[in-house]
Amino acid sequence: MSSFEIFWNRVSNPDTAMSILNGLKNTMIIAVFGLLLGFIIGCILASVLIMPSNNIVAKVLKRIADLYIAVFRGTPMMVQLLLMHFAVFATVRIEPVVEVSLIFGFNSGAYMAEIIRSGINAVDRGQMEAGRSLGMGYAATMIRVVLPQAIKNVVPTIGNEFISLLKETSIVSAIGLADLTMVFKSIATATYEYFIPYIALALIYFVLVLIVTLIIKLLERRFAKSEKR
Repeated sequence: MSSFEIFWNRVSNPDTAMSILNGLKNTMIIAVFGLLLGFIIGCILASVLIMPSNNIVAKVLKRIADLYIAVFRGTPMMVQLLLMHFAVFATVRIEPVVEVSLIFGFNSGAYMAEIIRSGINAVDRGQMEAGRSLGMGYAATMIRVVLPQAIKNVVPTIGNEFISLLKETSIVSAIGLADLTMVFKSIATATYEYFIPYIALALIYFVLVLIVTLIIKLLERRFAKSEKR
């Protein structure tokens, strides 16, 4: 029996097929919710970083934001995952997928902060001044005027961050979460055939990335058309 036949017999088993679908679901949940949480954290951090330093509160908030970004960008994702799983969340009852989604979101927030800050800096400063002149506060002007324009500027970069998160989910098997990588690793271990299972795994990730890339391009075109109107 060939390696492919051994692999096919394994994955065609209903239980194995369900495990693969469950692994795919966990992978997508972690990536999507990690990105959404990272986006929220990134917007908050970016807004803090560019706010005027005209009082002690603003200065303290900026220091905290800088420290957050430095810590999460300066340490490996694997180390953050292990530290939070075995130390921070060790005594907390929480679903594993939710826990990992939070960890990925905290990590993504540091990168999203710099992405969104670059988008904000690309927006004409007159937009902020115009909002303030209409009587809106700093926060209201940032949320209603500046951030929507900034996000349009960084859609491709946010898409790249999502792709990075999607691929990085492969490390969650280190804490026993059944993602795609862990499922295919178990198939390879059970069949003693490693080449075909890992090639199939690589192809699945490749297809997922292609789909995400296509969605990003469609969003870019839609934003480009809306700006021309």
